[in-house]
Amino acid sequence: MRIPAFSLTSSVLCTLLAACASTPAPKAPAITAPTVQVPPVKVGLALGGGAAKGFAHIGVIKMLDANGIHPVVVAGTSAGSVVGALYASGMDAYALQQKAVALDEASIRDVSLFSGGVVKGQKLEDYVNAQVGGRKFEQLKKPFAAVATRLEDGQRTVFVRGNVGQAVRASSSIPGVFEAVSIGKYHYVDGGVTSPVPVDAARELGADFVIAVDISSKANGVADSASLLGNVNQSITIMGQKLGALELTRADVVIRPKVNDIGAADFAQKNRAILEGERAAQALLPQIKAKLAQLQAQRQAQAQQTANIKAAQAREAERTARCAQQTGWLDKLRRDADCRAD
Repeated sequence: MRIPAFSLTSSVLCTLLAACASTPAPKAPAITAPTVQVPPVKVGLALGGGAAKGFAHIGVIKMLDANGIHPVVVAGTSAGSVVGALYASGMDAYALQQKAVALDEASIRDVSLFSGGVVKGQKLEDYVNAQVGGRKFEQLKKPFAAVATRLEDGQRTVFVRGNVGQAVRASSSIPGVFEAVSIGKYHYVDGGVTSPVPVDAARELGADFVIAVDISSKANGVADSASLLGNVNQSITIMGQKLGALELTRADVVIRPKVNDIGAADFAQKNRAILEGERAAQALLPQIKAKLAQLQAQRQAQAQQTANIKAAQAREAERTARCAQQTGWLDKLRRDADCRAD
C-alpha cells in the first residue's frame, strides 16, 4: 500500500516535535558569588608630643594590646616618636614599661651651652638607635613615621626611611631647648609645631582606623615663668593648638590621658603617666571595639556587594552566549526559559 507523501512528512514532523517535547532543555548553570573574606581593619596609632607626659603612651599601648587591639602602623611626634620607634621595633608594652622604669634622664640629655639650643640631642639619637638595634626605618617590625618640622619653611616632614634615631631626635627637638637637627640640606625641629598628634601620618602609612593619643597641655592661662622648658613647651602648644585640633578630627578615636599637671621635664612622674594612659584607654575600649566591628562589617558588606555584582554580570554574559546558540527553528521550539524573551 502506498503512503501519501504529505502523511509521511506530517508523521516525521510530529515525531520530531514529540522528541523535542520529551527532551528537556538544558538548565542554565548556577553562578553564585562566594562569601567574600576581607582582611582585618588596619589599625594605626598616632602618638602625640608632650615631653615627659609621653610615658602615658606606654599605658595606652599596654591596654590596647591586652585587649587584642594590635596597631600595625605607628606614627609619632616628639615624645610620641620615641615611644613609637621602640614599639615599631618589636617591643611589646611590658618591654616598653621596663625601658621606661630603667630610663635615666641623664642618658638622653646632653647639655650644650655654645650652640643654638641648651640640649644637643645626640644622646637621644644614640639611645633610640641602641634600643632599636641600629635598624633603619625599613627594617623595623611595623611601619613607622616620625614627624618633624622643617625650620627653613615650616613644612611638616614625615620621616619613614633612614636613620631612626636621627629622625626621632629631629621630631623631638623643641626650639630653643634642643639644637635644630641637620639632615641633608635642611634643619629640623619639633614636629609639634606642625603636627602635634600625627593622625595624617598614620593614614599615610596605610591605616584604615586611627587611634590618636593626645597628651598635649591646653593653654589654660597658667604659666611657670621659672621653667624654660615649660614655657617653650607652652608656646609650642599655643602655636599648634588649632592646627592639632583640626587634625584630630580626622582620627577615629582620640584618647586623652589626664596628664596635664605633669611637667614637661618631670620624669619622676613616669609611673603615674603610664597608669593614666592605661585608664584613659580602658575607658574608651567599648567605643574602640564597637567602631572597629562596625567598620569591618561595612567593608565586608561592600566587598560582598561588589562580588555579587560581578557574579550577576558573569551570569548575564553566560546567558547571552547560551541564548545566541539557540537560533535554529528547532532550537527556538525548545529554548531555555530565560532565553524566550529575547
